[in-house]
Formats: sequence, structure tokens, C-alpha cells
Amino acid sequence: MLQPVILSGGSGTRLWPLSREHYPKQLLCFAGERTLLQETALRAGLSAEEVAAPLIVCNEEHRFLVAEQLRELGTAPAGIILEPAGRNTAPALTLAALAIAQQDGDPVMLVMPADHVVRDAQAFAAAVAEAVTLAEAGYLVTFGIVPAGPETGYGYIKVGGPLATGGAARELAAFVEKPDLATAQGYVASGDYLWNSGMFFFLASRILEAIDQHLPGLGVELQRYDEAARAGTEAESIKATYAQLPAVSIDHGIMEKVSAVSVVPGSFEWSDLGSWTSAWELSPRDGHGNVLPEDGIAADASGNYVSAPEGKLVVLVGVHDLVVVDAGDALLVVPKNRAQEVRVVVASLRDRDDARR
Repeated sequence: MLQPVILSGGSGTRLWPLSREHYPKQLLCFAGERTLLQETALRAGLSAEEVAAPLIVCNEEHRFLVAEQLRELGTAPAGIILEPAGRNTAPALTLAALAIAQQDGDPVMLVMPADHVVRDAQAFAAAVAEAVTLAEAGYLVTFGIVPAGPETGYGYIKVGGPLATGGAARELAAFVEKPDLATAQGYVASGDYLWNSGMFFFLASRILEAIDQHLPGLGVELQRYDEAARAGTEAESIKATYAQLPAVSIDHGIMEKVSAVSVVPGSFEWSDLGSWTSAWELSPRDGHGNVLPEDGIAADASGNYVSAPEGKLVVLVGVHDLVVVDAGDALLVVPKNRAQEVRVVVASLRDRDDARR
């Protein structure tokens, strides 16, 4: 049995002003009629013959939004685990593994962020099948995406030699932080690097063993939190303890420290939709590379991305490579090559306790 775990705790600050703290990007539609969360849930259901309903980990304030979006799909989740505070992927994943350990059997966990875009379901399913086989053999597995170009907005995985098990999987040599352009170009040219997808596979028992070994304090504290939540005595003191946990990713906290780690190369189109530039790349464009609302007009304009409320006429004249996003109560205008800097605006709004953050 494959147990999908969908991590829905991100805030999507680089997609402000549409993505907000109280309604983040995974709950929005960017690449179709369904939200990113809904697309992720559907993708999980198509990934294996025997697959359980997804287990969701999300922020407390999003629980009803998440439940409603899954209800719209006709999908009942295996459960919705609530985090009192966002502490990165290792604590969230540990909570999910503890919940799964209460069940019979020892399923393979398929861990997926809720806010990614994956195209080519057939290629995705084929990669999942190979990853599941490796996970059942005791490996901790991640997907590395074959780079489409020298992207500076993604982390990378350096791969080693092929596994003795055969297939496309490789040994994981190192996780690499987001590079500058020249470094990214070197990575792609070498053929030894893949984009870090943030998707993982492992037996529930195997990841709990690794957490006990490499993050023992985290495992103990989350066991206390999990027991309190299950007993219905989730006191404020326990919640406060959770908020003090180290914010550590599964990459750095576990995967870099374990020897039996493998990488399955993914040849499918993938994006973490990490900026408005990513949204532009994924959207249909006119003959001049513009993404426009249905009634939008562009004259001597190219390479622009525009999002506006339905019914609002947007006209571009003589501008190039801009992002223009009208959210009603906030308007963003930024050069496309500086779209990653939008997070700085959100940090400023948070510092002044602005409700539009």
C-alpha cells in the first residue's frame, strides 16, 4: 500500500499579492481549473494500483479550506494533521509518520508538497513505481528532476553512480543550495546534477528510525505532541513547545546524513511555482510572449505576465518582461527578472502587521 502524504504548510510569499498567509498558493488555481492542492491529491491517487487516501499536514487556520477543497474533488482524506506553527518539512513529515505508525502494516510514504505542478502523469507514475520498489527495499528515495535549463531558483541534487538494483536510480551524492547563474550553467552542462523536487519515498518505519538516530530531540518532542493531540489534551503549553522546535528540512535533517539514499530521475515537466516567473513559464502566451487576461490588450509589449480581477481591462503599451498582478486591495508591478524579491515585500508587511501580507 502506498500512503500519500501532502505537505500543505507553505505560505507562498513569492506569489504575493494573490498568495496570502491566510489563503496561500496551494489553495489557488494557477495552472488549470483546480487548485494546486487538488491537483496534488489527484496525482497521488493515480500513482499506484494500491494507494490509500491522502494524509494532509497543514496549518491550523487552513483546516476547513483544505477539507472543503478535497470535498469538492469527492476525496475523503485519510486524515488532516494540524500544525500549530510552521517548522519546515522535518517536523511536518515526522507527525505524518507517527500517525501512519499507529495503523496496521508499514506502507511506503509518498511525500509531496501541495504547491507543485507536475505534467505528464504517465512519466510521473513510472517514476513512482521505481521509487516504491526502492523504498520497499529500505532505501530513502527522492525524485530529482532532469533540468530543463540553468535555473537559479531551485536547489540541486548531485548524483553519484547507479544502484546495484539496476534501473534509472542513482546514488545521492549531495544536496546543493540554490546556485548563481554561472554555477547553475556548470551543473547543467556536467550532467551530474538534478533539480531537487522535494518529493520523497520511504517506509514509515524506516524514516522514524532515521529521525530517532539523526534528530532524536525532534522525535521525542513530536511524540509528546502527537500523544497529547490524540488524547484530546493538546494544551497550550504543548503547542508552545511545538513552536519552539527547530525549523529543519527533511533534506538537511535526515537525507544528507543517511547512507541508503537514492535518487530517481524524473523526466516529467515539474515546477515548484516559486515565483511569478514560474507562473509565466507555465501559462499560455500570445505570439509576443505575453500572459494576459481574456480582454487584455498589448501593443509593442512582450514577455509580460498580467493577472487581474475578472472584468478589469488591462492595457500594456511599450513595456517588456514585467509582472503585473492586481489583487483588488494590492497591486504588484515588478520586472520579471526580479520576481523572487517579492518575498521581501511580504516580510515588510509582516513586520508592520499589515493584514494584506
